[in-house]
Amino acid sequence: MIEQWDYLIRLISIGSGLTLIAMVVASEVRLSVRVPLIGMLVGSISYVLNSSLLTPSNSLLEPWLIFVSLSTPFWIWLFGRRLFEREPERRIMLSVITVMVFGWFLRSFVPFAVSGGFIIIQLVSLALVVDLVRVGVFERDDDLVEDRRVVRLWLPLLAALQAGQILSVEMLELISVVDVKRPALSLLNSIVILMLMLFASLSLFRTNRELLPRRDEQQSTAGDDDLIPELDLSPSEKVLHDKLAAAMSEGAYNAPGLTIAALADQLDTPPHRLRALINSRLGHRNFSAFLNRYRIAEAQRMLSSGEHVDLPVLTIAMDLGYNSLPPFNRAFRELTGSSPSEFRKRAFAGNPVQPEIIEADQN
Repeated sequence: MIEQWDYLIRLISIGSGLTLIAMVVASEVRLSVRVPLIGMLVGSISYVLNSSLLTPSNSLLEPWLIFVSLSTPFWIWLFGRRLFEREPERRIMLSVITVMVFGWFLRSFVPFAVSGGFIIIQLVSLALVVDLVRVGVFERDDDLVEDRRVVRLWLPLLAALQAGQILSVEMLELISVVDVKRPALSLLNSIVILMLMLFASLSLFRTNRELLPRRDEQQSTAGDDDLIPELDLSPSEKVLHDKLAAAMSEGAYNAPGLTIAALADQLDTPPHRLRALINSRLGHRNFSAFLNRYRIAEAQRMLSSGEHVDLPVLTIAMDLGYNSLPPFNRAFRELTGSSPSEFRKRAFAGNPVQPEIIEADQN
């Protein structure tokens, strides 16, 4: 009886996963988000197959199912990073992939190193979960998209549950004689997987188009000339917009560690109203992107000014509210296509190509 329920629930999980994959493939979700989302679903399906009696032990297929299933934390991490518009550095992604593949190889093909390979994979998975929690939860205040702010709470939890479940199963196999494919344990595992998959599907696909960026949507950047010519604002929004514009013109964006809550307090308005104005009316999905538009525009003026020609780049970054040089360099390169030093050299070259000066929101 238990085996029948186990098979039924796992078949439902597999069917749900395949349906979600078909929906994602047919959707207009941007490719950079679709790929890790599909990887996450495929990994979950592989884990359903690998951790049950649906596939026999010691089969030729088992190592490859293990490989795909153990990659699930990586895909969840990458999906979350890209969904929250926090693209990880390429070298970090390549390092994570290399270490996880090495751990899987030890676990699957080197008999005396099974435990070592398991530990490597779990340590990397734990690091990915911790990073996703940091980005998803602790940087949540920077997010201006309401649906995405909700996802920032449950997605790290989903990743932690998935990684914790795999860790528990692997630990049972390593340190005990308990067979995790026994009917009772397998049924419990099946229920957890189905709950996670259904929760993910409901959370992802009941929301509006603001959550998953579409192919034809481009993020608002400081280099664009597509400022909204006219804003259809209500009277209360008009008042708030004028107060915001005045604060920005006075250099409020230069405050170190400025948060939307602090700015809202300065403008004497609830944070959710300010968040809605900057997101829905001014077109920014993250508060940091909104601030960077002003900060980088000011940085360009300072870097191309003879008055500040001897001022170190680090000093300019600190004056503009950045806590260190790397975040300033990343924001500058992202919005202008060059580093601050390169921009300064072009600005003062003997016969320069006139650098494009970015203008902050004025509407």
